[in-house]
Amino acid sequence: MLEKLPGRGIWVSAERAALERAVNKGLFSRAARQKIKAPCDLCDTVEAQLAQRVVNLISLARKGGAAVSGYEKVKAWLAGDEAEVLIQASDGSGRGKSKLSTPYGGNFVGWLTSAEIGQAFGRQSAVHAALRAGGLAQRVVEEAARLKGLRVSHGGDAAGKESGTT
Repeated sequence: MLEKLPGRGIWVSAERAALERAVNKGLFSRAARQKIKAPCDLCDTVEAQLAQRVVNLISLARKGGAAVSGYEKVKAWLAGDEAEVLIQASDGSGRGKSKLSTPYGGNFVGWLTSAEIGQAFGRQSAVHAALRAGGLAQRVVEEAARLKGLRVSHGGDAAGKESGTT
């Protein structure tokens, strides 16, 4: 959906290294065929905007009754096969996170912070969240995959965790 916006159509992979290379080598000017000065903090700005997009999508799912947070609620959804996506904070306790498993045939998102997940639920922080199947869940997974490309290669705590089917 958001991949088709009006404009010149300059595409850069959602990976921090590719974006940094494009900024450092002036590749935006070449693609646009005119002088363009990309801000030096472009990677951080894109990362922040993608994170906010994921948070907003989770918040919309919550408002529609398709998302819960908190260990016990998430555990109940997983046990009742209601959850399609398991979301766990990158800065949460490894011990606590290991007690919950990605839904069979579902998806895992593990590179949002507890503050970002909490923001989606109107709280200061949250470590565990789950989404029901549906259009918003798929959008969260897609946008979170883009965010992962910027976060994980930037030292995010998602080592070994993948967005996708497990």
